Amino acid sequence: MLFTITGVCQPLSSLCSYFPSNSSSIKSVGAKVPSFTPEPRESGYNNIERGLEFSTGDAFFRRESATGRDLGVLAASLHKRDTGGLRVLDALCGCGIRSLRYLAEAEADFVVANDGNEEYRSIIVENLSRVSAVEEGRWVVTHLEANRVMMGYYLQKSFFDFIDVDSFGSDSSFLRSAISTLKLGGLLYVTSTDGFSSGGHRPHHSLAAYGAYVRPMPYSNEVGLRMLIGGVAREAALLGYHITPLFSYYAFHGPVFRVLLRLNRGKIHDSRHYGYIGYCHQCGNSHEFSWDQLGQISCSCSIPKVSNSLVVSGPLWTGPLHDAAYLMDMLNLAKQWGWIGCDGKDSLEKLIKVMVDESDPKLPFGYIKLDQMASRAKINSPPLKTLMSAMHQKGYAASRSHIETNAIKTNCPMTECIEIAKELLNVSAT
Repeated sequence: MLFTITGVCQPLSSLCSYFPSNSSSIKSVGAKVPSFTPEPRESGYNNIERGLEFSTGDAFFRRESATGRDLGVLAASLHKRDTGGLRVLDALCGCGIRSLRYLAEAEADFVVANDGNEEYRSIIVENLSRVSAVEEGRWVVTHLEANRVMMGYYLQKSFFDFIDVDSFGSDSSFLRSAISTLKLGGLLYVTSTDGFSSGGHRPHHSLAAYGAYVRPMPYSNEVGLRMLIGGVAREAALLGYHITPLFSYYAFHGPVFRVLLRLNRGKIHDSRHYGYIGYCHQCGNSHEFSWDQLGQISCSCSIPKVSNSLVVSGPLWTGPLHDAAYLMDMLNLAKQWGWIGCDGKDSLEKLIKVMVDESDPKLPFGYIKLDQMASRAKINSPPLKTLMSAMHQKGYAASRSHIETNAIKTNCPMTECIEIAKELLNVSAT
């Protein structure tokens, strides 16, 4: 087998010579911004992200995805701090901006920047050369189909701490090879941009890609995250592992669904976080159904009749979307690096804090859109903060959703939510 490194075809067996062998060169993450100073701007460098200049050329690039890249860099830096080393495989690197940031900001010891389009080579090499020369051995550029490059390293028993697969649509064909090439305890950062499948408009497509038959639900964008996590969980179980979600991020501009998962040894033999989700159009409540409830699914508002108003999707990940402690570590690191408040909006801080609130174990899957509640009750909805405060006073858990700005994640049933809203409106009117 041959592969291309910065334009030179070499046998796959020579990959090993590009890995750093001196463990003493590994540094832990400090409390300040990584010590990388960009060189003076050169012609062709027409973008800046977190102080790093780079060129995109003709490669696909979304400026709006910078937040997803911020989250990935923070996670990679924490991994190096906790383990002492960081080897990154950027399987679909495009212009190389993620690889550049893993090198410069996360201080990765070694990065493989792979993209199947060989025409991007000069742009990728030019960008990465701003961190270190290729002769230093900290990075390598390859041009292979993503599965081939990952399985090539797997066959060499050369594993990675962090694998970023920023794929397009619902291409899940990379999942198994990515899991196989990841170290135990390593981090897998995966992507879906298939809003049609998460919205329940292509159920046979989601079934083929992620093993989940997804139907339309009012919180479809959260379903998209759970569909993606569930697909990885299924592949990991097949290989004898299980995964832990560290954060799950939705961005509307793609839409983009990005999840960071830690790979753990051993299967989990119960399926408490992998089952079915139901939404009842009649009462507006959602339900979780386990595998042993199949054939007995109904909603409490229509028992003992068959619930014709109940829509069921799955199997999906039904467990936590985030790890609150891990998110707080990310937020603290972002503060140490001076990333918080630098844009005048604190958007990254707000996002992470909302994710932390979403991590409350009392909160179920899904969320209630205030417009949906108001339509059911035929009222104007009270302010979101006021409604959340009233829910807390009545003993319910409630938080904002980072996915939908005008929605609440809560364990309060829809009927009770409507009653609380009416009470607030009556008090306001009085």
